Formats: sequence, structure tokens, C-alpha cells
Amino acid sequence: MAYFDAASAAPLHPVARQALLASLDEGWADPARLYREGRKARLLLDAAREAVAEAVGCRADEVVFTSSGTRAVHSGVSGVLAGRRRVGRHLIVSSVEHSSVLHSAEAHEAAGGTVTRVPVDRSGAVDPSVYAAALREDTALACLQSANHEVGTVQPVAEVAEACRAAGVPLLVDAAQSLGWGPVAGDWSLLAASAHKWGGPSGVGLLVVRKGVRFAPQGPADERESGRAPGFENIPAIVAAAASLRAVRAEADAEAVRLRGLTDRIRARVPELVPDVEVVGEPERRLPGIVTFSCLYVDGEALLHELDREGFSVSSGSSCTSSTLTPSHVLRAMGVLSEGNVRVSLPPGTVSEEVDAFLEVLPRVVAGVREKLGAPSAAVVRQDDALVLDALGKLCPLPVIELAKVIGEVPVGGTVRVLADDAAARQDIPAWCEMRGQEYLGEEPAEQGTAYVVRRTG
Repeated sequence: MAYFDAASAAPLHPVARQALLASLDEGWADPARLYREGRKARLLLDAAREAVAEAVGCRADEVVFTSSGTRAVHSGVSGVLAGRRRVGRHLIVSSVEHSSVLHSAEAHEAAGGTVTRVPVDRSGAVDPSVYAAALREDTALACLQSANHEVGTVQPVAEVAEACRAAGVPLLVDAAQSLGWGPVAGDWSLLAASAHKWGGPSGVGLLVVRKGVRFAPQGPADERESGRAPGFENIPAIVAAAASLRAVRAEADAEAVRLRGLTDRIRARVPELVPDVEVVGEPERRLPGIVTFSCLYVDGEALLHELDREGFSVSSGSSCTSSTLTPSHVLRAMGVLSEGNVRVSLPPGTVSEEVDAFLEVLPRVVAGVREKLGAPSAAVVRQDDALVLDALGKLCPLPVIELAKVIGEVPVGGTVRVLADDAAARQDIPAWCEMRGQEYLGEEPAEQGTAYVVRRTG
């Protein structure tokens, strides 16, 4: 079995396992107590906080341990929005943020706040000038991930942080995917991360709040973690998280070069081995271990299951919403193909032979899924000078499969109207046109579903 889903959760680092087991005997007591067992626990907690602060590049008293990365994001967003309420209630996020940030934005809107969602280009990156233009006098907080969790694109955090600092707006950086590879550059104000992304145990999140940031913790508070993360600290897990962060950082430079070579091979070979594939994400400014591609005429879930049977664990679509029927919000924001999406995220230690085996299996698996789907014939009629393809009731990727079948029947310069009611069609039909060199003319109202109009260019 080859585990290729480290962006969801990295395997527990050996150092984390050792630290966890060792600290179980010393870190079980209440670190707030003054007796011997409490002092031992406090020493472990303080040492872990110092180690994390060194890795992040901040003061130890700016580090708060939370129960998860999601909790760190929610606490960071709500705390700053409350602390800067007099400034205004405007929040800025990018359109490809992790769902925890977007859920916080939705909650803020529901409570009467305003949100600006900054778009990204086709590689998944924000334009710093566009982000800066979104800043307003009433902006209380801006959020930007350091690197995208689905396609690996690294965001221009330093440039955005500079614009935010000039405007007097704190910037919260979701560094969950990148912190194991190195500190986040730029003059950011808050940072959130999660230990299970770098090989630490699950259930440990980080929230860093720089001195001088107005912050008002929301919800019931106690004396733990400066009042910003109530509840008894899981000291053995925190110690293991800090130890593994230090360990992966020591290995990061060499491992980044090695994994980037492996993902470069996947990026180059997949389009050669599998027809009708789009490799997505920034080719250069990206995390070393992530490569994502989408296959035309393939159902992502079916492809994931077939690869699992062959011994490869990968992610399909959005890492956070792959169990739903809606397209990934990241791929949708990028305007790229969502059907047949595969994210390969290699954990440290992945060997070349595993990648070679994956590349050997992939073409056969994709061909098999395409053959099984085989798209049932859709009703095709002619209205005026346009061909009308009725794909109502058909789920992704069937509308695109049927479109590919009939485009040859359309004269050059002629159009085909695809009637579809699957939400993925709004993303996949324009993406198909981009890949196949056809012209997408937009949407038109229809009695049922939506009509997507395509002009054949050749």
C-alpha cells in the first residue's frame, strides 16, 4: 500500500511517537498546580511552547495550543473580529481558503458582517494588488492561507501582509499545509496550524496572536492558554507535536528537493500517459509534495476507489468535501476541470519506486473507469441552427461525456446547447471548452436546469 494523502493527514513521525510515549508518564498532571507532578507537566508544556515559537518565529507567550487547526482558525477569526469591532465589521478572505476559514466568514455574514472574497487566477493564486484593493477603512481582519491544501499553490503572503500592515489591518495566515516546510514569511499578525499536517498527533492546533493585535476571545473562557483556548491541555500530544515539528524542519530542505523531483515527474508523465488530463495548480510556486490533476470523462469517486483497490490512497476533489456531491470550491474558484480530480500528496519518505508503480497503474485504472461509465446516450435535437443536448438528470461527468460525443456533429461555427441540472456542469463545461479548444458562450435560461452554450471552433 502507498499512502499518497499527506495533505489530509501525514503519518505520525517516529519522533512524535517517541515523544508521545515518553511524556505520558510525566505530562498527565495539571500544569496549573504547584506540586511536583504539576511542575513536571508545566516544564513539558513550556518547553513545547518554546520549541513551537522557535519554529514559527514568534514569542513563546504568543503561542496558544488549541484542540485542532479548525478551532485555531475559528478562535482567531472570531477573536479579532470582536476585538476590532469598533473599526468595522468587514472581513476579507480568498476564494480558495480552507473550509474552516470560509465557515467563519459565513458565520460572520449571518451575524450581520460583510465579507469580500478575493478571486484567484487559474493557478489558484491571489494577485496581491487585487487583495490590497479589497482593503477598506472598516476592514477588521484579512485572511490568507500560506499554501493551498488542494493544489499546493503557494500564496504571496509577504506581499499581502505588507499591504495589510500599511492599511493597519491584521492578517491571519492559515499555515496548516506549509508550516512543516518552514516559517511563514512576511509581517503577518496571526497564524493558525494543525499538528497532524506535519506528522504530529491529531487534536493539537496552534494559534499565534502577535503582541499588539486587538483580540477578544469569544465564548466561555478559563485560565488555560491565556484565556484563548479553554480546557485542559493534552500535554503528551502537545509535546509530540512540538517534537515532530522540530524533527520535520530538520529534514525539510533535503526532503523538499527529493519530493519536488517526484511530483515533477508525476506532473510531466501523467499527461503523457493518460489522454485528456489537466494538471492544475501553480507549476513552480507550490508545495513540494502536492500534485493535482483532473481527468476528463471520469468520476472522481470511482477513480479513487479503483486506485485504492490497486493499493494507492489518494484524495479526490476537495479534501474537505469529497463526501458531498458538490464540486470543490477551490477548483471552482480556479475555473479548472473538477471531474475525475486526483490529488497526490506525498508524505516524507516516499520512495521513487512507489511513484513509478502509481504511474504504471494510473493509465489502466483511468481507462477502466472511462469504459465502465460509457455514458448512456442523451437525447439530441435540433432547434433553429443549434444542436440541443438533453443531459438533464445526469450527474458529472456524464454531461461532458455526451458533449464530447456530439461536438463532431456540429458544423464549425455552429453551437450546441447543453441542458443540464447537475451543479458540476457549470464548472466542467467551460473547463472542457478550455481544454478542447472550443468556445464557451455562457449560460441561457431553460425550462429545466440551465442551458450551457458552446460554439465549435474546429
